[in-house]
Amino acid sequence: MIGKRALFIATALAVLALPLFAGGGKEKQVVYGMTVRDASAPYMAAMIQAAEAEAGKLGAKIVVLDSKNDVLQQLNQMDSLLTQGVKGLLFGGTIDTKAIVPGIKKFNDRKIPIMALDNSPEGGKVDLWLSFDITDSSRKAAELFVAKIKEKNGADPKGVVIEITGALGDAFTTECAAGFHSVMDAYKGIQVVQGEGKWDNDASFQRTAELLTKYGKQVIGIYVHTPDVMATGVVKAVEQAKLNPADYHITGICMGPEGRDLIKEGKMYAIVNQPVLDAATLAVQYLWALNNGKSIPKVGDVVKAENALWAPAEVVKNPLCEGGFMKLQGPVVPLQVKADDARLWENILTK
Repeated sequence: MIGKRALFIATALAVLALPLFAGGGKEKQVVYGMTVRDASAPYMAAMIQAAEAEAGKLGAKIVVLDSKNDVLQQLNQMDSLLTQGVKGLLFGGTIDTKAIVPGIKKFNDRKIPIMALDNSPEGGKVDLWLSFDITDSSRKAAELFVAKIKEKNGADPKGVVIEITGALGDAFTTECAAGFHSVMDAYKGIQVVQGEGKWDNDASFQRTAELLTKYGKQVIGIYVHTPDVMATGVVKAVEQAKLNPADYHITGICMGPEGRDLIKEGKMYAIVNQPVLDAATLAVQYLWALNNGKSIPKVGDVVKAENALWAPAEVVKNPLCEGGFMKLQGPVVPLQVKADDARLWENILTK
């Protein structure tokens, strides 16, 4: 049961922002390791930039290693970080949340703190996983999507919905699909057909074009797992077929600059946004806290911060491994906040 306690971030961060070696310059610089699944993705680039910026404020350094969605390479890179003597790990997600566990346990054995971002390993211990809930956010997006379909097609809609997935077999794809189908499977009159978008606009374009050709006027909606890297391809396929993207109520999670622009253009309906910049910033602050004997949020806490889109954030037991899960809020754009809201990471990094 979630307790009544609340942590107010502002006070804590004022303490954390004072590097122990400020002024002396004699202490060795603190180095943190960061392993990411694919640094080329816009949201991952934002995560890396936020972590590096916050580390710089604290006088620390981040060593970032990109696995390029190769879990064996990621395990080797984690070994390299251990060899370099890092004082903490920022785990920026993986393509295989089970296969990565041996690497996590090596950090556990050396009592090196870990902050998980994006997704969480399915074993070992992370001190805190900071993310929106991928499955629950996908459920929320699916509910908005089907409600819009029902506005146009009645309470018991019939037709075909195209689901453009990420790479099949990817842990993130599995969670996106679980949230989506937890809603859509209740509508027996809707046939969901999948196209594997592979986190790529070209693949998304091809799959959408093929499915639109096959099902034609039966298609009543298009759902995209993560519009930040696939919606542009989907929209191009719709427009190439001389159709209006707005008629398909295109919805998903994770916005990115591409998704933001499509919303502004009226070509997407809604996106549950992933607060990746905030997650990375908080993760660095919490690693710093642990290194300096300070406390971090625990299960039962509710973390609050004034005017922050990610707050309030409830801390619950991590369902995948030992440790806590700080469930950041994922605002719905443009239904809860407008696409040009200055607090969105897409706008912070493109000022």
